[in-house]
Amino acid sequence: MSKLQYNPNKILKLQNVLIGKMNLEEENVDFNLIIEKMQSYIKVKGATQIGPLIQQTKTFVNDAEELDVEINFLLQCNNYIHNVESPYRMESVIRVPDCMYCRYMGPENKLKFAYDKINLEAFENDIELTGESYIVFVEQNEEEGTIVADVFMPKAKEE
Repeated sequence: MSKLQYNPNKILKLQNVLIGKMNLEEENVDFNLIIEKMQSYIKVKGATQIGPLIQQTKTFVNDAEELDVEINFLLQCNNYIHNVESPYRMESVIRVPDCMYCRYMGPENKLKFAYDKINLEAFENDIELTGESYIVFVEQNEEEGTIVADVFMPKAKEE
């Protein structure tokens, strides 16, 4: 079985998405704690999480002209949660068209190969990417230390 399955044209569509922004300025950020808090918030609001965790990463140039990163965690719910309080926000639909896609199967510490595959294909085919990515954590086998993850990287719009 192939460890990387590539597709140059995929659409990522998510519904009823609770979004939590990770504060990278904080020291000792505990990813698991952030996700557990989001899952608890969903339950308290009377909804149920459906589907896996999705991590959105955006790179951009900040006001100081430096490269910066923003990381958000996305969890889909069985229904839309109204009146969402900070630090969360809710989106009824997130649709990201025209993505380069790679399914990765293997050790979690080698997930970068999915990014490398997409970046190499983009380079070879003169495709510009937005600098944004979405990782859908499809499956995790903690005993073996392996994962199945879908990586989506949107193409930049051609002028």
